[in-house]
Amino acid sequence: MLDLKRQYEPLHRELLAALEHVLETQQFILGEQVASFERAAAAQLGVNQAIGCSSGTDALWLALAAAQVGPGDAVITTPFSFFASVSSILRAGAQPVLADIDPVTFNLAPEAVRCALDTPAAANTKVILPVHLYGQCADWDALSKVAGESGLKLIEDAAQAWGAKWKGKAAGTLGDAAAFSFYPTKNLSAAGDAGMVTTNDDQIAERARMLRQHGMRRRYYHDEIGWNTRLDGFQGAILEIKLKYIAGWNEARRSIAHRYDDLFRKAGLADPGPYPTKGIVLPSEVPGAHHVWHQYVVRCARRDDLREFLSARKIGSEIYYPVPLHMQDSLKNLGYVEGDFPESERAAREVLALPIFPELREDEQQIVVNAIADFLS
Repeated sequence: MLDLKRQYEPLHRELLAALEHVLETQQFILGEQVASFERAAAAQLGVNQAIGCSSGTDALWLALAAAQVGPGDAVITTPFSFFASVSSILRAGAQPVLADIDPVTFNLAPEAVRCALDTPAAANTKVILPVHLYGQCADWDALSKVAGESGLKLIEDAAQAWGAKWKGKAAGTLGDAAAFSFYPTKNLSAAGDAGMVTTNDDQIAERARMLRQHGMRRRYYHDEIGWNTRLDGFQGAILEIKLKYIAGWNEARRSIAHRYDDLFRKAGLADPGPYPTKGIVLPSEVPGAHHVWHQYVVRCARRDDLREFLSARKIGSEIYYPVPLHMQDSLKNLGYVEGDFPESERAAREVLALPIFPELREDEQQIVVNAIADFLS
């Protein structure tokens, strides 16, 4: 699925020098190295404020809490995402309200959000939290219209979308705030856990900085009960170096995704979609979106059998995500049941992520395509 050694090898000396600088300066927590990365990240995205933190999960909580989301509020998001999209809402003390996905992009469907807003659970909705899943922005025009009509804030779960754009505007700059993850598998990745909140709202930024340090604006004076969610100097140093290369890596991912498309179509394996029949449904880059292909996710009616077949040939794959959030045991108290979100539930049965990373070779892609052709035959 991913070979990070290919990415790290050409950066080896540059990374070691940056880590050595952190050791020499001994600024291990936050410090100038983190501040430098924050400035560079904000400049690259075109956003006023970037606040580094210890993980993408903490970034989601920080973004919500900094936007004054708390007990008594509701937040609308998708059931087809990583667990943190919902757990961060609960951690902020708010109530998650779920809405189904679009079957083509797998992103939060604006019309489903409209329907969710009409339910009693959404009476106190304060925020819509769309997820830019797999590296493609949610339909921001439609979601902005829904939010504007209801006077709601928009906070982006951009964990998988560094470099993605909607109509030329970068993910992380679209909403009132955004949360990024730099988990080692992400397009822009740390050598461990790390995350970031971005915003053009100075008040949200100031509050996020305070909350990430135990609620301190001044050392040892705690204005609120915050959390320890600071970014360390080593991760800041690594991320600032990788930031210089991410645009090229994302373009490589785009080329690889397009090559997959061509190979699958030439092999006659592509179903028209949105649901699979005899072949596989290929992922789509929708109008307005600039996809950065964090994952290349196909749909297959016999997904589990296909994954087992690929595994037998030593071809990596992954399921993002096998259980929708409303069907997770730990979230049963949200009150949803199987059947409430049919698009999310069907996607969970059919999606399969194939190997994609900037250094993936064409001959390796051909091996993947040949194996899927053998399976479908």
